[in-house]
This record gives sequence, structure tokens and C-alpha cells, in this order.
Amino acid sequence: MTGMREVRARDVGYARAGRSILAGASMAAYAGEVLVVTGPSGSGKSSLLALLAGLEAPTAGRVEVDGAPMRVGDTAMAQRMGLVLQGYGLVSVLTAAENVELVLQSRDRSASEAVDRARAALARVGMADVADHLTEELSGGQQQRVAIARALVAEPELVLADEPTAELDAANRAMVLSLLVAQARRGAVVILASHDREVADAGDRELHLLDGQLVDVAVAPLPVPVPAAAATAGVVASPPVEPGHEPAPGRPPAAAPAARPARTGWERPQGR
Repeated sequence: MTGMREVRARDVGYARAGRSILAGASMAAYAGEVLVVTGPSGSGKSSLLALLAGLEAPTAGRVEVDGAPMRVGDTAMAQRMGLVLQGYGLVSVLTAAENVELVLQSRDRSASEAVDRARAALARVGMADVADHLTEELSGGQQQRVAIARALVAEPELVLADEPTAELDAANRAMVLSLLVAQARRGAVVILASHDREVADAGDRELHLLDGQLVDVAVAPLPVPVPAAAATAGVVASPPVEPGHEPAPGRPPAAAPAARPARTGWERPQGR
């Protein structure tokens, strides 16, 4: 897949109703990877995704796509994206299938192609049996899966998903995460915002949003228990990896005792 290569936020600030939400937040996400933004409720995850999608403009700094500034309301850019919003954004008086078809119709696909691809997308998220139900008749979890089908149906170059598993049970959560990871593996830029640890663990990188800024989180294995006898003998765990001596990309093996040092959100993973 050729297309979008990277999305960046450069010292982005954002305020709403006089309250600062983001302050000098910087990050980069690349084609072929799943980047997960974590943080407590109210930390600004949804605001960050809205800025990355061009739905709102930052009050400071800027968002770039392949080096070009993101412009609010850019229709051509919007058609390169697939969005999963927290409120799902579905049209309540349309069926599940019709909501998904709208995306394809906006891209000038034929009516027959839109119908076929919409139903295939719904089948991938386990919603084939309710394709003709009005979305207002669906449960929250079902609506979330329709929103995910709609976001992915046109194979977008950029996928932005806000809490994509919030309403899902374990089986559907695993299925949705598999679909989102598959988007990155085909070459899309995938950015997820979530407080779900399982979502964060499924990503290639994690950025934690705190006090308006983003910090790259090193993925560390669980600590290896020290036998009681060794502990009483004064044996201590191995020291942490020194900055500048970071292991190769990818998750460390489960037995490794040391965490990778934190990186800034600007650093591109090796080999990406």
C-alpha cells in the first residue's frame, strides 16, 4: 500500500472553555504501526484525536501529514481517514448497512459495490445478522462494531479510533483489535486512544498523555521474582538498561528483567 507515511503533532497546544488541555504535546506515528495513546479520563486523548483528524484546530503548534499542515475541514484529507469516535457518530434513522454504505458513496463507489462491501465489513465485525436493523435499535456494543466497520470499509490510510473496545466483551474486543492491527500491517497509520490495558498491549508503541504532554512508554516485562533464599543472601535484580543502550525494537522476552528506557514521542522505531 502506498499513501500516507506519517502523522505528526509539533508542540501542539489546545484549550477549551478557558482550560488548557494539551500543552506542547509532540508525537509522530508511522505507516505500518499501531500507536496507542493512553492516559486518565479527562487527560485530553479525545481532543488529541480530534486535532489529528482535522476536526478541530490547535491553539498552538500544528499537526502535519507527510510534512504538510493539517487543515480543518479538508475534504480530500477526510476521505483518506477512517474515524471511530466515542459517540460513534452513526445516523440513528439509517440501518447499520446504510451507515457503512455512506462512506463508500462519498467516495463515488457504485451503489452495488457499496452494498456488497458494507455487508462484508459488517460480517467481519460479527454484525451481518443485524445489517438491516436501525442503529437506534442496537446495543452500545453493536453500535461500536458498526462504527468500526464504517471506519475500515474503505481501507483508509489513517485510522483514528477513540476507545474502540469500550463497549465490547472479551471475544469482540479481541476480534476488533485483530482488525485494527491488520490495518497497520497492510500499511496504514493506526492511532488508538484508550485506557484499556489490553489495547495498549496490542500496540507497537504507547504514548502516555499526562499534564498536557506525551511521553513514550517503554514496554517492560513483568518483574522476575527473586527467590527468598537469594533475597536473603543479598542478591539484587539486574540494573536497568542505561539510556542510549536501548534493545532492538519489539517487546523484550518475558524473562528479561529490565525495561527499555523511555523515549520521546518524536523517535521513530528502528526498522519502520
